[in-house]
Amino acid sequence: MRPTPSRRATATGALIAAAAMLAVSVQTGAATADDRWVAAPKAQAAGQADPGALPADLSPAQRTALIRAADAAKADTARKLGLGSQEKLVVRDVVQDRDGTTHTRYERTYAGLPVLGGDLVVAATKTGATESVTKASREQLKNVDTATAVSPAAAEKQALSAAKAEGSKATDAERAPRKVVWMAKGKPVLAYETVVGGLQHDGTPNELHVVTDAKNGKKLYEWQAVETGTGNTMYSGQVTLGTAPSYTLTDTGRGNHKTYNLNRGTSGTGTLFSGSDDIWGDGTPQNAETAGADAHYGAGLTWDYYKNVHGRSGIKGDGVGAYSRVHYGNAYVNAFWQDSCFCMTYGDGANNTKPLTSIDVAAHEMTHGVTSNTAGLRYSGESGGLNEATSDIFAAAVEFYANNPKDLGDYLVGEKIDIRGNGTPLRYMDKPSKDGSSKDYWYAGIGNVDVHYSSGPANHWYYLLSEGSGTKTINGVNYDSPTSDGLPVAGIGRDKASLIWFKALTTKFNTTTDYAGARAGTVAVAKELYGATAPEVTAVEHAWAGVNVGPRPGGDPQPGKVFENTADVSIPDNGAAVTSAVSVTGITGNAPAALKVDVDIVHTWRGDLVVDLVAPDGSVYNLKPFSSGDSADNVKATYTVNASSEVANGSWKLRVQDKARLDTGYINSFKLTFP
Repeated sequence: MRPTPSRRATATGALIAAAAMLAVSVQTGAATADDRWVAAPKAQAAGQADPGALPADLSPAQRTALIRAADAAKADTARKLGLGSQEKLVVRDVVQDRDGTTHTRYERTYAGLPVLGGDLVVAATKTGATESVTKASREQLKNVDTATAVSPAAAEKQALSAAKAEGSKATDAERAPRKVVWMAKGKPVLAYETVVGGLQHDGTPNELHVVTDAKNGKKLYEWQAVETGTGNTMYSGQVTLGTAPSYTLTDTGRGNHKTYNLNRGTSGTGTLFSGSDDIWGDGTPQNAETAGADAHYGAGLTWDYYKNVHGRSGIKGDGVGAYSRVHYGNAYVNAFWQDSCFCMTYGDGANNTKPLTSIDVAAHEMTHGVTSNTAGLRYSGESGGLNEATSDIFAAAVEFYANNPKDLGDYLVGEKIDIRGNGTPLRYMDKPSKDGSSKDYWYAGIGNVDVHYSSGPANHWYYLLSEGSGTKTINGVNYDSPTSDGLPVAGIGRDKASLIWFKALTTKFNTTTDYAGARAGTVAVAKELYGATAPEVTAVEHAWAGVNVGPRPGGDPQPGKVFENTADVSIPDNGAAVTSAVSVTGITGNAPAALKVDVDIVHTWRGDLVVDLVAPDGSVYNLKPFSSGDSADNVKATYTVNASSEVANGSWKLRVQDKARLDTGYINSFKLTFP
């Protein structure tokens, strides 16, 4: 039983968030939703989920026992998985279902070197039989030459240059280059990983990871480890906080989570909030304690959500709280999570009067910590978009869970902090493109978009799965959610959608999971929870099809009216643009808001290509930008374009230009589908 804090504080002001947990010891016999299982299992039983497939509510000590057991057996596990003699497993995390199924997450080493992108999850039954193995990379880890041809100094120079090119300030190498094996994209190669510190262009701390090929010095990849986001609410009314008897913002009932005042600083821990009584803040931004009360409250809410709904105790699952820092910098308009400090940090917003310490912002940032300590979705490309979406998804879930009358749950992100200065939210989950930058639907190349905008399709999926498509009003907010193919999606409820995403995050996703992998993982989880033929499984598939990730269940329905050009058109190497045209006739009025554009281009280096759709009036819709690092072959993708401002009938063109030397190809076919 958790100790009860000697005093619970009352505070005025906004709210904030935190959370996570894991591990061992399961019941014998048939799994039942009885009182031995607390919180999440009981809460989710009403959704007709298989009780045995629900996350177990396990203590930190039980999780530790599972990790020790997995560590003791890791050599035998490696042998059973057929790993090579130079490969070793390192246990990173363990979660368990109520029926005893254990999901162990491993990192790998090769010849003693860390393997980036080598992580895997092994699911084993209660009897120890391997049920499934999910790998971040399908490549084999063998025959990697560990002799370097490039010096660490050269790798460091490249990393510093990359950071400076992105506007970094006070740039320095926070960690010296270390030798690693890089297998997150393609065959494994020897590389250096350098971490660059200092500050980003907007004053956010910098932890830029740059991976350099140790043989030829080429930059292979980079990602930012400081995960940023913005959110909601400065005023949450009078709330209850967990504090310590000596009047400090130390939540003794939730892993001793502490909240500190940076007092406009940008480094260090700051000063722990303390006072002569248990009253914190006065509801105004001028009182420094108000933002502290918001952040502390949000952290408690998020802790409770993960513990009471998903059986996870603390971000790492070990019952230990993180900490929060408020009043970062001067008029800093952002908030962020850092693994290196295991903490959330919040700026005070425009003119230092709009602290980013709302419930959804807090939950968003703490969820970055949960993601980092489970799937580890790399903060770049499609996995980065899924990382951001995960934080938005659970920000919404926590906000609904809190049910605070001053900030009722919604599918908006940052609606209270007025970050745009015009009263509009930062992001919308029912139709992400309403923010002007986020993407409603998946398309090939979405991984090249900023992760805060490539998160759109997953946010949209969560809304569709929770509430369904079309118009509706929830807690006084009006929503109107479209789909990529114009066909409807029926929701199954937010609780089921959240459970499916959480279990996929903790048992199916890994560092390199992309949108296709997210669909596969959530479908697999829905089958485990509700049965292979359950309507929930079909709903998950419909929702993904609604954001253009995979087909509708049973295949796509009759698509409507199709216009196609299958004539080959050669694309000159580093030359002028070429076009393939279709003549659209017989369509009344304007083109749809979800015009499907199927592109089939054969090419030896797709990154060289810029692909546009040109409407009859000459308007241009970019489908794929130039990306020198996109080294895959061919462009075979379905794009979705909002062409509702265009007259449908007329000549539509696919325009393709090769903007770099050496690689060649041709347009194989081009098709427009009008639903």
